[in-house]
Amino acid sequence: MSTDYYEVLGVSRDASADEIKRAYRKKAMKLHPDVAGPGSEEAFKEVQEAYEVLQDPQKRAIFDRGGDPAHPNAGGGFGDAGFGGGGFDFTNLVDAMFGGGSPFGGGGSGRGPRSRVRRGQDALVRMRLTLAEAAFGVTKPLDVDTAVVCPKCHGKGSDGGSEPVTCTTCEGAGEVITVQRSFLGDIRTTQPCPTCRGYGSVIAHPCSECSGEGRVRTSRTINVKIPAGVDDGNRIHLDSQGEVGPGGGPAGDLYVELSVAPHEVFRRDGSNLEMAIEVPMTAAALGTTVSVRTLEADREDVDAEQGSVTVEIPAGTQSGSRIVVEGRGIPRLRGGGRGDLGVSLLIKTPTKLDGHQKDLLRQLADARGETEVNPAVRASGSKGVFSRLKEAFGA
Repeated sequence: MSTDYYEVLGVSRDASADEIKRAYRKKAMKLHPDVAGPGSEEAFKEVQEAYEVLQDPQKRAIFDRGGDPAHPNAGGGFGDAGFGGGGFDFTNLVDAMFGGGSPFGGGGSGRGPRSRVRRGQDALVRMRLTLAEAAFGVTKPLDVDTAVVCPKCHGKGSDGGSEPVTCTTCEGAGEVITVQRSFLGDIRTTQPCPTCRGYGSVIAHPCSECSGEGRVRTSRTINVKIPAGVDDGNRIHLDSQGEVGPGGGPAGDLYVELSVAPHEVFRRDGSNLEMAIEVPMTAAALGTTVSVRTLEADREDVDAEQGSVTVEIPAGTQSGSRIVVEGRGIPRLRGGGRGDLGVSLLIKTPTKLDGHQKDLLRQLADARGETEVNPAVRASGSKGVFSRLKEAFGA
């Protein structure tokens, strides 16, 4: 053998596979006839031949021992390695120049058939919660339309006791090689076998239930545990509860995206709750205590006493005032504890008065010198009733 393949690629005899691939890529791109022009065909084929030998451990070992890797069995020529008649394997060229993973599908030469058993896809479903369910947590059933292992063939895809048979087109390789003539010689490309679709085998008697897929679609119900304190848009991750893969492969994961319905009384602000109550004018002026509903009132597993809290309204309270009840808001999802309950007060002025009530109010107005009203004007930058109410309700 007169050609020194190491010298052709410009590498040492102890060069690694990565060093050989880098050297070949550099040489091949420089000497390719589309780049270097006519006259570079022989040099390009010599570089290709050197790479075909040195990237194959068996052929490289034969060459290092002084043998001829083109005729390891003294027959058949170098054609089996891609050089019969001066041609080369185009898939190996693409793999070397672009880092593997042939763009022609199915992988390059020697990768073998692909497995019928693959992991299933992840799935995303949505679940609607009440505010109380989101706040205090709940275990809730969820109906899921998904793929499960075929109950008839148990994922095999074959009917009865039959087994897949070796594909006669690719003889079990899962790949076929096509050859095209060019000025460089025979160009070979490798692609998935069209008969078996790259599996290397054919299911001669597909399962009548799943048509050879190994899985079927069905509806099932799973119980989803929702932790306390979740919010709108949070997701629950359920491992291996998604789609079962082809061939009865392992299931993907299931993600449950949560949405929280608006509440007729409470508005959520992070871990806090906000609500508003109406207080009679006289009660606001004199002061009083009132029983205020809490979110616990929506729960069926608590006593009625836990569904309310007593709030003290100081005398002279103005409309828009806010009273904070600590620890009666939303449980924090992380960090423990609970937020607060904010109670905004709306002072209710009576609209219907009888004669006696009007006389009493006139007497009060006379006593307070309020028979003639000169409204106080607030500075534009100060916070009045309306701005406080907007803050309380996020308007």
